[in-house]
Amino acid sequence: MSYQSLIAENSTHIAANNGTWDSISAESVARMQLQNRFQTGLDIARYTAKIMREDMAAYDADPAQYTQSLGCWHGFIAQQKMISIKKHFGTTKKRYLYLSGWMIAALRSEFGPLPDQSMHEKTSVPALIGELYTFLRQADSRELNLLFKDLDDARAANDAAKEAQALAKIENHETHVVPIIADIDAGFGNAEATYLLAKKMIEAGACALQIENQVSDEKQCGHQDGKVTVPHEDFLQKIRACRYAFLELGVPEGIIVARTDSLGAGLTKQIAVSKEAGDLGDLYNSFLDCEEIDPSTAQNGDVILNRNGKLLKPKRLPSNLFQFRSGTGEDRCVLDCITSLQNGADLIWIETEKPHIEQIAGMVDRIREVVPNAKLAYNNSPSFNWTLNFRQQVFDAWAAEGKDVSAYDRANLMSASYDETELGAQADMWIQNFQRDSAKRAGIFHHLITLPTYHTAALSTDNLAKDYFGEMGMLGYVAGVQRKEIRQGIACVKHQNMSGSDIGDEHKEYFAGEAALKAGGKDNTMNQFSNAA
Repeated sequence: MSYQSLIAENSTHIAANNGTWDSISAESVARMQLQNRFQTGLDIARYTAKIMREDMAAYDADPAQYTQSLGCWHGFIAQQKMISIKKHFGTTKKRYLYLSGWMIAALRSEFGPLPDQSMHEKTSVPALIGELYTFLRQADSRELNLLFKDLDDARAANDAAKEAQALAKIENHETHVVPIIADIDAGFGNAEATYLLAKKMIEAGACALQIENQVSDEKQCGHQDGKVTVPHEDFLQKIRACRYAFLELGVPEGIIVARTDSLGAGLTKQIAVSKEAGDLGDLYNSFLDCEEIDPSTAQNGDVILNRNGKLLKPKRLPSNLFQFRSGTGEDRCVLDCITSLQNGADLIWIETEKPHIEQIAGMVDRIREVVPNAKLAYNNSPSFNWTLNFRQQVFDAWAAEGKDVSAYDRANLMSASYDETELGAQADMWIQNFQRDSAKRAGIFHHLITLPTYHTAALSTDNLAKDYFGEMGMLGYVAGVQRKEIRQGIACVKHQNMSGSDIGDEHKEYFAGEAALKAGGKDNTMNQFSNAA
């Protein structure tokens, strides 16, 4: 509802109580209602799912309309990210949040730092979703509070033009609440466990769940070795579990992102059940590394497959895992993606070992032969050495063209000595255009970086520690942090305001009138930043 209609509605409620509510301000209530637009996580999930569906349709019409996100490990990081996006671009459209299981394991587990192997608490995932949205809603409340102050100042000055301006900004306020693509890992158990966790994540506000086809109790980070996949039917059970959770909670537009790790996963824990030749189980098993055997040579405990009248023994490792044939990863990826999309997934995610557009596009072309509108979410991972990868890609492209590359050492292209070279500049241009070019060529609807704020926190803290504890002393903080905050218009330079102090003052005045004891008076040192942010 609009600001003015909320005021009118509240005035009616107040008047209906025979004078006992006359000390309540209808306009103050309207302000509080606007500042609490999303009252539950399900309200957020329904709202953001609709946004994602609209964005997916826009991308289908024009691949230049791709979306982006950064992984956030704390609500404050997410809040400052969205405040910055609104400041720099004027809108949050097509910018999401990504919730990384890796960062929860490394930063948010009660066990302390953990590897990305689904060892962190299940409850920490929905808890972080709730935290992220708490901070985004607080960003809304703070921004609206500043607009309400502008409105009050305009009225006090009898400035009708500024009052109309302030009212228009209030009525057209854009929320900081955006979609979250949330990592449910491999489901933390069987399909029932996946369903139960999915419900908690959706109730916390998640409109998009990303689930992978690894064995849940053997799950590894997508950029580590030792990944073990599950048969298609096992994975499809978990996709269905997520869809049931969305439908049960009244979020029919919820998004499921099906991730395949098959490109780098050479192992399986199970041989799939196959009822007839050519079914999904048979296709999965066809990739196993097997040797044909004579029945008379079979030994106790051997697992034997019958394929086309031949008896095959899959290679079984001491770990009791079975091995896929080398070189089958791409074929398995393509089948994984097609199967997932045909059984309820909305987006696919192919975890690759390097950011190479043609490698991704080659698989997507094959997938789109079967599912024409297939779209990807792609991990622009910090696990890739982007500089080295793209310099080597340029080197290889030049060499294929017959261009002289004798001035460059391919194995040592990370060296800073190449930063100002033609090759270095070309590689940087390819990196700069990677998202735009791959959205167009390789079907990537959503580009995300899983761990950026993990790395930025470490980098900025290193710089501050080096300067503050060194010769610069307090100037290390002032020149390296505060002065830059002021000049770049960083909202949290006024940290009391950012934490909600001014909102609290407004509430005190609502509740106590002239008797309110406010924190934001003339002696508040935050007034020194009156012209900042």
